[in-house]
Amino acid sequence: MAVLSATGAGVRHHKRWLVRDLDLTVEAGETVAVVGPPGSGRTSTLLMLARRLRSSAGTVAVSGTAVLAHVAGVTDPEPVFTVLEHVEERLALLGRPRREAGAVPLHGLEPGLRGRELTPYQKQVLGLVLAGLAKPAVIALDGVDAGLDARERGELWGLLGELTAGGLAVLVTAREVDPARVSRVVHLSDPQAAEPGRVVVQSAEEYAATLNGWPFGASAAALREAAPQEAAPQEAAPQEAAPQEAAPHEAAPQEAAPQEAASDVAAPEEAASDVAAPEEAQPESAEPAATEPESTEPDDAEPKSAEPNDAEPNDAEPDDAEPEEELTEELAEKTEKERSGQ
Repeated sequence: MAVLSATGAGVRHHKRWLVRDLDLTVEAGETVAVVGPPGSGRTSTLLMLARRLRSSAGTVAVSGTAVLAHVAGVTDPEPVFTVLEHVEERLALLGRPRREAGAVPLHGLEPGLRGRELTPYQKQVLGLVLAGLAKPAVIALDGVDAGLDARERGELWGLLGELTAGGLAVLVTAREVDPARVSRVVHLSDPQAAEPGRVVVQSAEEYAATLNGWPFGASAAALREAAPQEAAPQEAAPQEAAPQEAAPHEAAPQEAAPQEAASDVAAPEEAASDVAAPEEAQPESAEPAATEPESTEPDDAEPKSAEPNDAEPNDAEPDDAEPEEELTEELAEKTEKERSGQ
């Protein structure tokens, strides 16, 4: 039996559609998730389906009562109230005796824990406890994946499973959900990548098919349309790589640089010829060095010039020769006398 139905429903905010043209039917015992990226209108869609936010277009009908569990900013727990005091207050609002609070299952919550001390998981549990007191046909809760670790998410989904097993319909919002835990998915488009307000209602199997490698928050139809466009940049990647292939062509001037460098290297060769010139000049400079012995000939000629000094005795020979002639004559006369004496 259908407990909730929406026909052409939509919500607009500041001339911008958050969701539009939503057609949805929720059966008793079903879990329907509203998923999408931040800013896609998940909370507004949830409040519209729970009839807590007036729709801008279309109609939403609920058979029975739709009650909000925890919705941040809407049904936050009172900071100073304890868990038990929250239960007592809700019973009083429903016209029921406060003494019944002691018999209400708290699912592990400490009765004396105050609202400001609750963790995100405990806030979700308290919201389910309070919502269940009204015996509704539909329970709606926001952000079932916000601030919860894997263990807490598992326990929360376990509690939701108990509610649906009892015939309640459950509406949740999340960025992403496990398809095995839901009956259908209201998939909101990413307002940054697609037309704002576009919505696709999918079965759990259809939603699961969109989770494989596709951007989070895009609808299945948008994914099919965007697939060639997204594949194009991948094919264009080699084209982008073309400039990288062109890099060797750009490197050609670098290869030419050695050629230019060759001319630069040739300059030292020319300089070598310039250096060689002094080497050729060395023999020329050596010739004066060779002439130094010739210049020393006057030094060697000094002995020659000394010959006249040696000749001075020769010049003195006439002086010395006169005694020799006298001795020779004396010897000759003596010899003759000896011969005549014989």
